[in-house]
Amino acid sequence: MKEQYDIVIVGSGLGGLVSGIILAKEGYSVCVLEKNNQFGGNLQTFVRDKTIFDTGIHYIGGLSEGQNLYKYFKYLGIMDDLRLKKMDEDGFDIISFEEENEEYPHAQGYDNFINQLLKYFPNEENAIRDYCNKVITICDSFPLYNLNWEGKYDSDILSLNAKKCIDEVTDNEKLRAVLAGSNFLYAGIADKSPFYVHALSVNSYIQSSWRCINGGSQITKQLIKQLKKYGGEVYKYKNVVRFEVEENTVTKAIMKDGTSVGATKFISNIEPKTTLKMVGEEHFRKSFFSRIESLEGVISAFSLYIVFKPNTFKYRNHNYYHFKNSKIVWDAFDYDENTWPMAYMASMNASGKDEIWADGMTFITYMKYEDMEPWENTFNTTAEEGDRGESYDEFKARKAERFLQEIEIKFPNIRDCIHSIHTSTPLSYRDYIGGSNGNMYGYVKDSNNPMKTFIAPKTKLDNLYLTGQSINMHGVLGVTIGAVVTCSEIVGKEYLVNKINNEVHS
Repeated sequence: MKEQYDIVIVGSGLGGLVSGIILAKEGYSVCVLEKNNQFGGNLQTFVRDKTIFDTGIHYIGGLSEGQNLYKYFKYLGIMDDLRLKKMDEDGFDIISFEEENEEYPHAQGYDNFINQLLKYFPNEENAIRDYCNKVITICDSFPLYNLNWEGKYDSDILSLNAKKCIDEVTDNEKLRAVLAGSNFLYAGIADKSPFYVHALSVNSYIQSSWRCINGGSQITKQLIKQLKKYGGEVYKYKNVVRFEVEENTVTKAIMKDGTSVGATKFISNIEPKTTLKMVGEEHFRKSFFSRIESLEGVISAFSLYIVFKPNTFKYRNHNYYHFKNSKIVWDAFDYDENTWPMAYMASMNASGKDEIWADGMTFITYMKYEDMEPWENTFNTTAEEGDRGESYDEFKARKAERFLQEIEIKFPNIRDCIHSIHTSTPLSYRDYIGGSNGNMYGYVKDSNNPMKTFIAPKTKLDNLYLTGQSINMHGVLGVTIGAVVTCSEIVGKEYLVNKINNEVHS
């Protein structure tokens, strides 16, 4: 590692790597630092019993030719090397409720989306069309979502509430629940979640939905390959603990082991609250610091990773969003000891070899960080191993058993197919992904106060920029666009977006 670079990026999550490639392509010398053993943040995978599991990327939307993420990935040079499997066209997501045996599909392509739902709601065609039009209209009003550099979105759309917008299209309670059924994608909260977050999340999946064969970490590998191609460097086990500041300018990133690296510009791809502490609160306006401090992190999750015995459990080319009943679609995080878990998402990894039988399956449900209180001060990662103690293992085993009992209601014979079970808790998210309190998707966005959670990528310090899921929007597409926004501050928006469009079309 050199002593000085043009750009030092702290954190090798998607936002950091995409920013790195964009700037390296522009001729800057770039260095990306990662504290953990694995690069990629939420793109990380892990292996248990020879089975690959994703930590965060269970499926990706908008990757068909000409669609928005396809264009961004094409520009980044990674599109052609990704190994993808298209999900079920007639139902990439299945919404279901414990009170009935019905499975409601979300299909790919808007006409197909409407036609598949009409089989279950034959009298609701206008409502379903209205819903689709609302989603498309909102998405069309975000310039960078459509690779346009010109245009500003109307701030009024930021204050539309998701539940309210969905409820307005129909009085049919079941249809409302089905349309909102994948709100786990952004941890939907009835009185807060904005409709634009819902629309941007679901639209790209309706356009096209894909699984990464053998997991999402291939995206990291391809991004790093491109970064190096343009002369960028990337280092792991580099735990940056603070930024040195002189005269409103960051001069160095100081590592835990005492070493440091200098740069002309710094981009932080780590949690904003953590970033501000690393810079020092005295370098920011009091109002800004306390606004960031007061932001509420999105809830965290408890995950069950099941490895199946060979040839016992059929592969399903869709995800499930399953609820105890259709009334709690917006309240599934509001559980207590007796009602947990109230809902879950279930997803399979595409292995690329045998697609009749599944090798593993992931089940994710909400879990509050406060459930972790007894073990809050323990840390455990590959880079820094620690033991949380016996009580933690007991807690995980108890929760895994309770969760499995709930899963068995929907998948009655699943227990007979299990070879082994593995778990992760909010502490795993915190230690491996670095989220404040293990949050899944950055900060809670609030339609009642949309500007509160808006964090500009350029800070008040002359050369410090922010990127990542807390800045713009979470998810693969959201974070990629966020990195473009961050880099636009350095190279210019019109220039960058035109360049992306020109390269894709050439």
